[in-house]
Amino acid sequence: MNISQLAKASQISTDTLRYYEKQGLLQAAGRQPNGYRRYGPAQLERLRFIRGAQALGFSLKEIAAILPQLAEGQFGRAEIEHKLQAKMAEIDGQIGQLQQLRAELAATFASLRCAPQAALDTRDSTAPDSGSGAGVARLKRSFGRPPSDAG
Repeated sequence: MNISQLAKASQISTDTLRYYEKQGLLQAAGRQPNGYRRYGPAQLERLRFIRGAQALGFSLKEIAAILPQLAEGQFGRAEIEHKLQAKMAEIDGQIGQLQQLRAELAATFASLRCAPQAALDTRDSTAPDSGSGAGVARLKRSFGRPPSDAG
């Protein structure tokens, strides 16, 4: 099959297929006499693996590290379990960070003391470093009155 047929069969754009080839995720295809790339069932299966791994949250870099082991038949259940457990641990860490960020957003929302129609002046708040990168805004003075020119 040519590149457009492979793209259609794998539901991936031809640009993405070319990118995967450049990144070494997909072996460069042989050329037909007319110059078109020629792909076979092995490339389609590899693409399905790549897309499935991406759907599980694996990056292209992580997938690229797995592909040689997979091609050599050295990627067994133990390796699969290890990769999946590592990915779940990474996701758990991200969930923790997002929960902390959500709590900080809720605290910031709860700390608002100005009238809904009042404009925010960033000179009136501080954002201490809490480790999440967001910080909770703490109001220094109440909004609704004109800011002073003293700075």
